[in-house]
Amino acid sequence: MPVKRDIGHLKLSPDETRAFLESKRGVRSMQEATEWLAARDIEDLECITPDLAGVARGKMMPAKKFVGETSLALPSALFMHTISGEYPEESGEFRYSPNDGDLKLVPDLSTLALVPWENDPTAQVICDLVDQSGAAVGYTPRNVLKRVMALYENRGWKPVVAPEIEFYLVSKNVDPDYPLVPPIGRSGRQIQSGQSYSIGGVNEFDELIDDIYDFSDRQGLEIDTLIHEEGAAQLEINLRHGDPLELADQVFMFKRTIREAALGQDIYATFMAKPIQGQPGSAMHIHQSVNDARTGRNVFSNEDGTPSELFFHFIGGMQRYVPAALIMMAPYVNSYRRLTYGMSAPTNTAWGFDNRTTAFRVPTSDPAGRRVENRLPSSDANPYLAIAASLACGYLGMVSGLRPDEPTDQTVNEDGGISLPRGLLEAVAAFEAETAFHEVFSRSFVGTYAGIKRGEHETFMQVISPWEREFLLLQV
Repeated sequence: MPVKRDIGHLKLSPDETRAFLESKRGVRSMQEATEWLAARDIEDLECITPDLAGVARGKMMPAKKFVGETSLALPSALFMHTISGEYPEESGEFRYSPNDGDLKLVPDLSTLALVPWENDPTAQVICDLVDQSGAAVGYTPRNVLKRVMALYENRGWKPVVAPEIEFYLVSKNVDPDYPLVPPIGRSGRQIQSGQSYSIGGVNEFDELIDDIYDFSDRQGLEIDTLIHEEGAAQLEINLRHGDPLELADQVFMFKRTIREAALGQDIYATFMAKPIQGQPGSAMHIHQSVNDARTGRNVFSNEDGTPSELFFHFIGGMQRYVPAALIMMAPYVNSYRRLTYGMSAPTNTAWGFDNRTTAFRVPTSDPAGRRVENRLPSSDANPYLAIAASLACGYLGMVSGLRPDEPTDQTVNEDGGISLPRGLLEAVAAFEAETAFHEVFSRSFVGTYAGIKRGEHETFMQVISPWEREFLLLQV
């Protein structure tokens, strides 16, 4: 996907000036937004922002009020609660604002788009968060990613990413005590596993796929490919490469889109990392490269086409720092059920050329397309935080001159060895202990995020699982 250009300094023809009215996604000013909304008879507008879990939070308002530049705000504590909506105890460097003051929503008009699943004409816009002085709030997801991108910019680099998002379709389930099961497809039969890359598997959900494509097109979201994955009713959407913030925005919007399309077909779409026992987990693989900001050349390749030193340093940084940043890529207790050996997910920090059993795979490509695929993030991760973490680890390797170990062509995810944190608390401890993260992510984010994750673990520990009832009830 091409990076948006600042065209404010260009002289545009009348036709070019009015072209924004045909845009499916994004305008340049509030005046253009006013005309864009009026041209579509938009009645309501959703001003949304991702919280630390990637859930859309915000306010809905009449479109006429929005273009009047009404000030919008959300309480700061909204970004300090767990996925279950609870507010954890203060711990470590995690502290609440003494007065729970407001954070201001600042619309990013480049994200303005329709909400195609609503019955009434509705639009949406993603917002950034600033404090009362106008300073960016460091612990909010979009600002964390912007901070990491600024580190690259200061070095004259431009990171490029392409996410791949896996998810499951499941039958509706209103009782959490019951396991999730695959839905009934077009054939009238329940979908089974073993459908990897099956066109027939995708065709089982033709109407749903049509809705996903339609909703995406009307929002200006661009799908590269869609396939059926290995799991029962497990699908994967690949997005075109581009600017990290734009791609994180797209993943954020795609998740909403896919859930809404599924609900329209009376089923659920879930991005849980491991929703069904015995089935493969769902990943959010992130392909990454880095361009020279001035020339546009991929700095992972030398002029003669060979891998550059920066390429190896990037991988070295991934190997060194990703285990400590794993909590940003595998954020829940359930995430670590995916990262187990023998289940098609990496459990290591190995790298290799076109080796899908490694954490860091280098796909076959020409020199201009040389990239590193991070296969560790799960699809339950907040896309802003997962991309920020992955890029930050590579950045630290590039600026520190870290060297990776030797690439492997062996199967390295089925020997029982796991060289990553094994659970949520272990991952939190590694995250807090890495002092380099205080600079690249900000100390406020590290403290806030770690405190929330400890709180989520405490909430999880209050729940008695079926395994405990099965094996402990009458035997201990």
